[in-house]
Amino acid sequence: MKLLTGLIFFSLILGARGLLSFLGEAAGGAWDMWNAYTDMREANYIGADKYFHARGNYDAAQRGPGGAWAAEVISNTREKIQSWMGHGAEDTIADQEANEWG
Repeated sequence: MKLLTGLIFFSLILGARGLLSFLGEAAGGAWDMWNAYTDMREANYIGADKYFHARGNYDAAQRGPGGAWAAEVISNTREKIQSWMGHGAEDTIADQEANEWG
């Protein structure tokens, strides 16, 4: 019984460590997406948003599964907001393709 309790205890500790790692990667991925967005705003160049989409997603995904998850959530949320605001569907499709390349 003590062995089973010990195994459960240590598996919970290892699971918590994995969760903390995932959350850290997600936070870093969100930061990478923010940096790409601010760089895009600073560049202020028409048509360059596809590059910044891809760069932000790539940088976030390099952090690990948490970063890739954060990039996907942020990109999809941004595209949904833009579609609600009346931006063209072709622009959304092009942005999603850039996200996939990133």
